[in-house]
This record gives sequence, structure tokens and C-alpha cells, in this order.
Amino acid sequence: MMTETLDSPPTLGALYGRALLTARSGGTTLPDRTLELVNATVDPDAVVDYAHVCGFRVGGELPITYPHMLAFPLQMRLMTDREFPLPAPGMVHLRNVITQHRPLAVGEPLVVRVHAERLAAHPKGAQVDLVSTVGLPDDEAVWHSRSTYFVRGASAEEPTDEAPPEPAPRVGDRPHAVWTVPGDIGRRYAAVSGDVNPIHVNGLAAKAFGMPGTIAHGMWSKARVLSALAGRTDEAVTVDAVFRSPLRIPSKAFLYTAATTDGWDAALRSKSGKDHLLLTVRPAS
Repeated sequence: MMTETLDSPPTLGALYGRALLTARSGGTTLPDRTLELVNATVDPDAVVDYAHVCGFRVGGELPITYPHMLAFPLQMRLMTDREFPLPAPGMVHLRNVITQHRPLAVGEPLVVRVHAERLAAHPKGAQVDLVSTVGLPDDEAVWHSRSTYFVRGASAEEPTDEAPPEPAPRVGDRPHAVWTVPGDIGRRYAAVSGDVNPIHVNGLAAKAFGMPGTIAHGMWSKARVLSALAGRTDEAVTVDAVFRSPLRIPSKAFLYTAATTDGWDAALRSKSGKDHLLLTVRPAS
């Protein structure tokens, strides 16, 4: 797999415009290259804004989900490439697995790499994995993420290998917190992340893409749950999250948590008990 080194982070606004112009579904192969951004910088003010939107405490270390902000523009650059077989507009995040070996400091020089793999059939369309790493110039991979995205109605061949089993958290029947999720959380998270996918910011567009209405970003839900567990987990962890059903906004969300022998289990549910997010925190391997 070849590596393409970028001089600067891709501009997300331009990429979303490109996505609307080049959107199509077809093909059976993924771009055979890794996108690399060296000397990636983190704006301390941007980290503060992100922490406030997601509920993290502000400090000198990046929240565990923040490196996704650095990788996402590279993901979008790859997904809007003419060689990419799935359309980016309306793409839905199904699962995200993050492994952090230690927290990253705000001022560290970072190298971000992204590639795509495992284009596979889904019962209602097709899915693909975007694999991201964030490390140091000496090639130490400190943070790793695998994001699985789904496109309704698209087609792909059956996978040649099976994905790891999804997390199966065990939590009690009483919530530990009830959150009022505001109607503007999609716009607020889009402002700090650059993820302006219309399903999160526009109700009519969301319905056009098969959603019940405007929905919260999956990565906001994951970050919000992890912020509630801050200080209770090890620094070297793997956090596996499945976005089971859309979290409509505005709404109320009910957080269920349970400590395990080696980590935490959590679920974010609706008032009726429908699972929005299932999450496990375990030691990094």
C-alpha cells in the first residue's frame, strides 16, 4: 500500500461540497493507499471547545476521542476520492473501536495516518472500515481507531473475514444518569468536529437519507459516555462502541453503567429502553 503525504489538513467544507458532486455507489475495490499528515498540530482552544461540547474536563491531555478530530478530515479526503466505491453523503457510523496506549499531550507533534479496508456487504447495503492511527514522529503509534461506516442501498461483495464480535455490555435495569440532549447538539458538535453530515444538522435532509429526523453524532454519544466515566478507567484502554439506533434530537437519553473486573460496561438508551449506544472499556492489548 502506497503512502500519500499531505502538507496540511484537508478542508472539510470543500470536501463536503466535493462529496455532493461526486457521490456515487459502485465498484468493488478501495483506494490502495494510506493518507499521512505529519507535524499535525492541535489548537488548545479547539480542545477546550470540544471538551465543553462533550462534557470532558479541560486539561493538558487530549480526551481519548479527540484524535478522531485529527483523523476525520483524512477519512473524508479518502471517502470523497473518485476511486472510493461508496458515496459519502448520508453515510452512517455503525461502530468505532479506539485503542489508546497512553493519553496524548496537547503540544505533542503528531503523525496521523488513515487507510480504508474491509469493504463488505451489509443486510441493508454496504459497509467499510476506515482505520486511523495517531502517533509520534519516531513512529510510535499511541492511538488507533477503526470506524465502520454504512451506506444504505449500496452494494459490495461478502466479506472474506468476519469482524470481531460486537461488545455485549452487562448493565443493570436502573439508569445512573438522565441527560437532556438539546436540539442544537448536532450543530454544536459539527462546529467543533467539522462533521457537517446533513443527517446531524438538518431534519429534512436527515429524512431524505432514511433517518427519523435530525440525529446526534455517534462520536458525540461515545465521547459523552466516556466523559461520564472520566477518572474511573485506566489510561491504556480499548473502547469498543456500537451505535445501535439513531439518537433523535432533542430527546432524553438514559445512561446505564456497570463496573467489571477489568473495566466498564455502558449503554445509552431511550426512555422506552431502546439501545442507542453499547460500549465496553477494557485494558489495551
